[in-house]
Amino acid sequence: MENISEVTEFILVGLTDAPELQIPLFIIFTLIYLIALFGNLGMIMLILLDSRLHTPMYFFLCNLSLVDCVYASAITPKVMEGFLTGSKTISLNGCAAQMFFFVAFGAIESLILASMAYDRHAAVCKPLHYTTIMTSTTCILIVTCCYMCGILQSSVHVALAFCLSFCHSNVINHFFCDIPPLLDISCSDTHTNEITLLVLATLDLFFTLLVILNTYLFIFIAILRMHSSEAQRKAFSTCASHLITVSIFFGSLIFMYLQPSSNHSMDTDKIASVFYTMVIPMLNPVVYSLRNKEVKNAFKKIVEKLMSSFHLVD
Repeated sequence: MENISEVTEFILVGLTDAPELQIPLFIIFTLIYLIALFGNLGMIMLILLDSRLHTPMYFFLCNLSLVDCVYASAITPKVMEGFLTGSKTISLNGCAAQMFFFVAFGAIESLILASMAYDRHAAVCKPLHYTTIMTSTTCILIVTCCYMCGILQSSVHVALAFCLSFCHSNVINHFFCDIPPLLDISCSDTHTNEITLLVLATLDLFFTLLVILNTYLFIFIAILRMHSSEAQRKAFSTCASHLITVSIFFGSLIFMYLQPSSNHSMDTDKIASVFYTMVIPMLNPVVYSLRNKEVKNAFKKIVEKLMSSFHLVD
């Protein structure tokens, strides 16, 4: 039997049908998206322009900002269009592309966060060997593996999802093309898709969490063994921004996927999805800029140079 989709486009239910909320929500999501986009692009430019930030930690942060830009751009503009024009349709190819970028860069983000934890472990636990452990080649290899794993995982999900038939309905009960609501409207056997989703998502989530928790266990042990309170404060400060980012990202995912089935609803899924697809990419550059003295100093330096070049200061 051929698995050919009988639909050429899907209809996204969206977040709400209330007419009075369309414009306010459009304004809110536009502000969130602009802050996420310019915040992350600004972080990338700052790291590239300031030689003091050319370290492994900021190399990973630069890639995290790049991932957040793509991650937010895969979802938010289509949601904004729906609020502004009322259009809730998305083409078959558009749906496949949205799913691919969402899944790929979501997986890449979790892997980069795990890589950043490993970097902090090397910096705190093995400071004398840090430069030999975290070489440029090692960092590039780690990030390349993160991208390859995310793209491969996403390719598998998209290939399996769009080999299905969609003959019963083309209405997706979500505001973007996520895998579970797409499987719900298929008239094909989705058992393989569900097993693949469960296995890959579990491996991705628990592998990255295991790496992060394991590395921070050793970091905290190393910090407790330090005799100087100033050294302890400095060591913890280097990890604080990453810990906040990890807590926000994985906290929202755990809230969504590990809540009891009795409390599980599509409305709850949508709220959680808004948080980790739109809000988190906005928060990451804010957390790193507010918590990190090196980033703040680099930003001040760039601003002073710009003001000086325009003769705004002496």
